[in-house]
Amino acid sequence: MVGAGDGRVHRPVPHPAHGSRAAGRRWPCCAVRRRGLDRPPPLVRGEGLVTTVTLRNVRQRFGRTTALDDVSLDLDPGITGLLGPNGAGKTTLLRLVATVLGAEQGQLRLLDRDPSDDIQRTAIRRRLGYLPQEPGFHRQFTAFEFVDYVAILKEWTQRQARHVEVRRVLEIVGLGDVAGKRIKALSGGMRRRVALAQALLGDPSLLVLDEPTAGLDPEQRLRFRELISTHGDPGQRDGHPNAGGGAINSGRTVVLSTHQTEDVAALCGRVVVLDAGRVRFTGTPAELAGQAVERVWVAAERSAGARLAWRTGDGRHRCVGDPPAGAEMVAPTLEDGYLLLLGERALAVTA
Repeated sequence: MVGAGDGRVHRPVPHPAHGSRAAGRRWPCCAVRRRGLDRPPPLVRGEGLVTTVTLRNVRQRFGRTTALDDVSLDLDPGITGLLGPNGAGKTTLLRLVATVLGAEQGQLRLLDRDPSDDIQRTAIRRRLGYLPQEPGFHRQFTAFEFVDYVAILKEWTQRQARHVEVRRVLEIVGLGDVAGKRIKALSGGMRRRVALAQALLGDPSLLVLDEPTAGLDPEQRLRFRELISTHGDPGQRDGHPNAGGGAINSGRTVVLSTHQTEDVAALCGRVVVLDAGRVRFTGTPAELAGQAVERVWVAAERSAGARLAWRTGDGRHRCVGDPPAGAEMVAPTLEDGYLLLLGERALAVTA
């Protein structure tokens, strides 16, 4: 499910895009910002920011498999990264936050609303952007038609304003010049960017991204980081300069799941580690890296007491755990803290 919306929806009349400034080579993240198109206000209560996502004792099962087991979390404005091995429950958690699933047990609040209520769920979805791990593309649609279709699902009823917004998000992800091409003719990386474009419709207050950099090359991943780090920056809207910005300053919340720990380290102000459906860690990237202080070494030989070790490009071994003889202690990274926390289970990288 790509666009979350209720019924009363018809397939849109095909409308190919005309012209573009993006040229497909760049992701001009800060260009083409819309003005006055129903942007929701920042989430504020008094002097503080409202907690965007609240889970209390949430349990979710599929048959005999428990995907989430008594999960309680508060996700505030800013960028939160989810890490965890195969079967940890990351995708299930994101599907709950995206209102694709309802909580089987426990309490869930999104944008200070109750998603179990039909009317409130519709209100949430108007302010929600969701990039699933496997988008359900209509392959005969062009990129423009597909994003326009999702905009209609999200009840953008004014055709002219909707088409302006569709072109805006396609240009943001660097696909303005291929907006008229059919989905089936695009590369895997381009399709991923089309899916990201639909998630950005309307400058959502809550942006949920499941493996957003899957299929992107290194250059595209860097541009994705720039895009997400500037998403909702008030200094990029309406022509006003801004010294700071980012999701946290605009009241917007981004929740992303990835196996790329370097993306989490570069983007996220907060990290949540899931394992076997339970929260094992929540804190800042620096705090997760701090779990491995004085526990990371490089040496000529692998340590028998290391929880994990691997050969580096210079032929030495990087060991997490007890040091071998003659080892040199090095500063830990977020990945080191994650590996020390979960051990061999951290190497299960399939979502």
